[in-house]
Amino acid sequence: MQKGIIGKKLGMTQIFDEKGNVIPVTVIEAGPCVVTQKKTVETDGYNAVQLGFGEVKLKYRKGAKSSRTEKFQSKPSNMTMALAGHFEKNSVAPKKYLREFRFDSIDGMNVGDLVKADTFAAGDKVDVVGTSKGKGWAGVIKRWNFGRLKESHGTGPVHRHGGSIGACSDPSRVFKGKKMSGHLGNERVTVQNLTVVKIDVENNLIAIKGAVPGPKGGVVLISDSVKA
Repeated sequence: MQKGIIGKKLGMTQIFDEKGNVIPVTVIEAGPCVVTQKKTVETDGYNAVQLGFGEVKLKYRKGAKSSRTEKFQSKPSNMTMALAGHFEKNSVAPKKYLREFRFDSIDGMNVGDLVKADTFAAGDKVDVVGTSKGKGWAGVIKRWNFGRLKESHGTGPVHRHGGSIGACSDPSRVFKGKKMSGHLGNERVTVQNLTVVKIDVENNLIAIKGAVPGPKGGVVLISDSVKA
């Protein structure tokens, strides 16, 4: 059965295996997640489950109730009415993060089921999806690992600048996709085929070998590796 869970990156540390070898790991608080919606081929054209993660502190509108305002005051003010209705329809508590996982078969999962860290086991191969750290505007050396000019003998203030970006007469334009300076980071990144080293079911923690994208506290998605 295919597996997936939402987690929060806590940081990196190291653990030792039975032979005393040091293993660098990323610790992720994985779940518990609740199934907030099921999508099937008959209703949506594909099979998927929507998981919710993270508690939401609800706030409600204050004021005298009337027939016109009662339905608005009964909904949380820090959540759209559409989202509040989505949770109410499926009879689940509101969650801070909602993510969808496409599976070939979802017969064993129902709305309201809990998905915990023990859905994975030590030795499993997983793919981790996260949002990389934003670096702001970056030059070509930092962004694309360009070389630079020498820093002496009259090079001037251009030793970290990009060089020529195209010929002047033919083709008289810059090709699309040319590597230049620009925004770096803050994009969806997938690291594939990582290994689960340890599971702490009691504290809902998963230790994954190596680094995963994103800062501490960033939301990540863990699922079965597509290349395992």
